Amino acid sequence: MPATLPDPEALASALQRHRVLGQLDATAREALLARLQPRRFAAREMVAGADALTQRLGIVARGSVGFHNEAGEAAFNVKAPDWFGAGVQPAAALGGCAAVAETAVLVGFLPADELAALLEAHPALQLFVEPPSAQRTPSEAADPHMNLMRTPVRKLLKRTPITVSPHSPIRAVAELMRDQRVSSVLLVEQGHLFGLVTDRDLRNRALASGLDTALPVVEIATVAPLTIDIDAPGFEALMLMARHNIHHVPVMDGTLPAGMITATDVTEQHSSSAVYLSGDIHKQTTLEGLVATAARVRTLQQHLAAAGASAYATGHMVTAITDAITARLLHLGEAKLGPPPVDYAWVAAGSQARSEQTAKSDQDNCMVLDDAYEEAAHGTYFKLLASWVCDGLAACGYIHCPGEMMAMTDKWRQPRRVWAEYFRKWVDTPEPMALMLTCVFFDVRTVAGRGELLDGLRTDMLRRTRGNSLFLAHMVGNALKRRPPLGLFGGLSTIRSGEHKGTLDLKHEGIVPVVDLARVYALAGGHDAVNTHDRLAVAADSGEISAKGVHDLRDALEFMSTIRIRHQARQMAAGQPVDNYLRPEELSNFERGQLKEAFGVVKALQDVLAHRYQGGSRF
Repeated sequence: MPATLPDPEALASALQRHRVLGQLDATAREALLARLQPRRFAAREMVAGADALTQRLGIVARGSVGFHNEAGEAAFNVKAPDWFGAGVQPAAALGGCAAVAETAVLVGFLPADELAALLEAHPALQLFVEPPSAQRTPSEAADPHMNLMRTPVRKLLKRTPITVSPHSPIRAVAELMRDQRVSSVLLVEQGHLFGLVTDRDLRNRALASGLDTALPVVEIATVAPLTIDIDAPGFEALMLMARHNIHHVPVMDGTLPAGMITATDVTEQHSSSAVYLSGDIHKQTTLEGLVATAARVRTLQQHLAAAGASAYATGHMVTAITDAITARLLHLGEAKLGPPPVDYAWVAAGSQARSEQTAKSDQDNCMVLDDAYEEAAHGTYFKLLASWVCDGLAACGYIHCPGEMMAMTDKWRQPRRVWAEYFRKWVDTPEPMALMLTCVFFDVRTVAGRGELLDGLRTDMLRRTRGNSLFLAHMVGNALKRRPPLGLFGGLSTIRSGEHKGTLDLKHEGIVPVVDLARVYALAGGHDAVNTHDRLAVAADSGEISAKGVHDLRDALEFMSTIRIRHQARQMAAGQPVDNYLRPEELSNFERGQLKEAFGVVKALQDVLAHRYQGGSRF
């Protein structure tokens, strides 16, 4: 960072002399100058890495900036008064490049969103600059899952739906599927979806069972199937398939069937490992088989890291596998113990609930039982089932929660009415233990069983927390106990003693503070989102945090989480135990600078919350 403030006159002069920007009128150049973020760099100092190059436009006011390829060789340079980065060079061409100061330089940066506004105000500039929305960053190109996040299901549909009446003969449906060359059909009556039939259903439920093919096809159908909305992101369809071991999902346009999306549709140009790993999990009939299959989760994370997958996508993928293992353990447990005597919901908590797991995760879970539960009659069954699942998860690599926040612990395996009282007490009497528990059990999601048992509890809880200044003040105080590891002068502050001396705790000092902030935003607004990125997006809509704050915080979270995942992937490759402790020397100078900026963003927004809820009242 510069010791003195950059020279605004040099930036103004560069804009005036620029071959394109110099053609703007004086008022427009002044407005652009006000938007520039000036930075000085010493010779040989990193100016920007590949990702940063695609996220902002740089205008060189003084000096020369060189571009180096992945081998460190100089490719080309840009001298004052010229520009580089977003919109000027194609994003694909910047992949693997790094911008390095060849001399002492002064650069004015214009973020991509500001660049978009500039191009909208002066359309003629689009002759020379490509709008940021038309470009794909190298990380997006490397991360097909992020492409799926931006691709609605409707764009993945390849044909109009093939439908039949539920009363159609099985043989007639099989002939139709053969003639239409499809692997599935939808059962529709008077515009309403009744179910679906796949070629596997024909094989396993009809032919292999010797069923009369003159019977109505509804006899072999999957009725009331899981569906997805036509405008949902394709990534949601991928996760739905991975979590539930299904390969065909009906697509709905409101209440009308719009088509069918298959595993091939969402994976033919994308990584399919999570879908097929989930399928293998559901094929296992023994705990030993599950343990062997679960060992491939680390390989999945390594592959995702090597492909440059985002932390957001990686978290969802890894968590989908945990969900699949949990569901399979429940199925195997019920096969051993018999059907459950009353309904239940198996609930994931913590990082699994948020879909933010990595290969280094312990387990946080609980059970919500139907209020028909009676301890004397049903207690032994559910204790055995919960112990089977929790011990099975431990055998698969998800260690028992050190705080025993698991369904195998009697306290966390209770009827719905007891859980309702738990949540009421935690909100109305937020003493230290209650605040600690809220950080686990306010992040919950049903993995298996009757989701309605949890849904009503969360709705009641969010109604109690929304606008509850006293409770939120306590939550903020609890959240501020973990601060980013920045020293007095803004440098990285490593752990000073003990086993992890000289490292940064990426999880507890970087990622957890962001998770805590997002949780406060969600509880304050009464929003039911659980994933941290999703909570932040909703918080911006409700005014709990500014749009710029959300942008900065989401970028900070993504960067810290990506660094953590790559750190763990390196440990796996080296055959080392996986942890969250990073030595700063593992990072480049540029990455260390980004990490300091990320920590600074978190600290600044923590300070905003501290001020807002001072003394238990919101200003």
